[in-house]
Parts: sequence; C-alpha cells; structure tokens
Amino acid sequence: MENKRYENLDNVSTAKSFKDLRNWRKERKGKKKDLSYQVPTVNPEVSFLQSNNSEPTITWIGHSTFLIQLNGKNILTDPVWAMRLGMDKRLTPPGLAIIDLPSIDLVLISHSHYDHLHYSSIKKLKGNPTFLVPIGLGKWFKKKGFRSVEEFSWWDNQKLEDVDVTFTPAQHWTKRTLTDTNRSHWGGWIISDENHCIYFAGDSGYFKGFQEISKRHSIDYCLMPIGAYEPEWFMSSQHVNPEEAIQAFIDTEARYMIPMHYGAYRLADDTPKEALDRMNAEWERRDLDKERLKAMNIGETIKL
Repeated sequence: MENKRYENLDNVSTAKSFKDLRNWRKERKGKKKDLSYQVPTVNPEVSFLQSNNSEPTITWIGHSTFLIQLNGKNILTDPVWAMRLGMDKRLTPPGLAIIDLPSIDLVLISHSHYDHLHYSSIKKLKGNPTFLVPIGLGKWFKKKGFRSVEEFSWWDNQKLEDVDVTFTPAQHWTKRTLTDTNRSHWGGWIISDENHCIYFAGDSGYFKGFQEISKRHSIDYCLMPIGAYEPEWFMSSQHVNPEEAIQAFIDTEARYMIPMHYGAYRLADDTPKEALDRMNAEWERRDLDKERLKAMNIGETIKL
C-alpha cells in the first residue's frame, strides 16, 4: 500500500498540466476582482461552547473548519487557523480563536491539502483528540508525533460511544509535496446520532456519489463547498461551482444546506461575493424554500 495512488469514482482525473496552470495564471492577470466584501462575522458564544455538553450545535469558524457538538462530543472538521496560505493573507479572521475552543474529542480530516490540514493549528488543540483521516494519511500524523489516529477508506464506519462516523466518497485529489500526489485519499464525513445527521462534504467536484450518499444516510444538515471554482475549465473536476453545489445538496436529499469553503482564502479567481450571489440566484431560480438555506456568519452557532 505504500506506493498506492488513490483514484476517484469512475477513474475521473483531476490532473492538470503545467501548461494548464500557466494558462490559468496568465488568464488571472487580466481579471480585475473586488475583494472588499467580507463575509459577516458575529461574536462567538465562547462560554456556552466551552461548557455545553448536551445541546447539539454547529459553529462555523471559517472556510471548511466547523466545531460540531453532538452527544457531549466536541468535533472539529479540517481545523485551519492559518492567517495566510502561501503569499496570500486570510480574508477574514477565524470566527473562534483556537485558545477559546473547548477540549476537542474528534478531528475529522477530509484530505491533505494545506487549506484543510494545517499542522500548526492541530498541534495547538486542547484535549487529546482522536484524528480520523483518509487512508494513506495516517503515516503523516504519526511522523508528526500524533498517536491517536485512525484511517478510513470510503464507507468505513465507526461508532464512537454515542456518535456514529462514516467516511464518504468525494471527487478530488491530494498533494502536500512534490512526490506524494494522490498517495492518500480524500472524502467527506457523516456524523450522526439517534436524532441528527450532519454531512460534511469536504472538497469535491460534482459527481454521482452525492446520490449514493443520500441512499445510505438520511441527512439533516449538509455542509457543502461553494467557492474556489473559477476558472471552471480548470477547477470543475475538483470543486463544485455554486449551482452544482445546490444540485449536490438536492442529490443528498438533506433538509438544510450550510455553504462553506469560501470567504477565508483566495484559492481561485472567484470572490466570496460572487460565490454567494450565484448561490442565492440559483436558489431563487429553483424556487427552493429559503428556510432550508443556512448561510452562516463567521463565528455563528446554530443550535440544532
């Protein structure tokens, strides 16, 4: 398994050539983008979150980082508090300071990209969390000194006391160094108990897997990416655009959609405002119930 390269369903490739990358960078120089809009923030409910051990909640910290509280467990998805990625500064600060987190029980990692797996963040987490990671990524954690690490393949499931966790497919790819492309897998997570089911989609292009997930799970809250889609000729195989995000949400048959993966980092050419505007326009075009779209403020907590 050491040299295995993981694949998408139907062997869909997300690979791009150096020429593609060069053409994108050239295209980007000709665009003028307004980055003045910032996703609204609210003061986090720090005291409540630190003491809560009974009420189920979802708190958006920013990008793909959520604090989920379920059955007394404190669960983090893709914890990234980095104030810059590469040369680019973070567009909005994290909605909850890492020092203000409660003690963390579980950390769910969708894949190895730097905007989803940030070593300096995870080493600062309170408590002694167990890291649930895609297959192939466990060795990275162990090299960094983390001992409580469990690898999951697609559809692997574990019941951790009163919380049930399943690793689900996504259409994406992985890379942290020049030589480790697709050496670990990628996916999303289902987190559930007797009364609630939350689907964290991770990063994904649009694919038939969203329908398969709906066949296996009755989802209440769907945490779905809407950003980093432009230019679509380059990004579409790995990132849904806002319209595809809504179709994916419909495919999952979830009750509510929470958009994510926008507003914190400039990973592509789209802006947070563009992503939100396209999402809202498509929601209205499809005449979907406005109450089912839960666009959160950064730092906001939803009590389920």
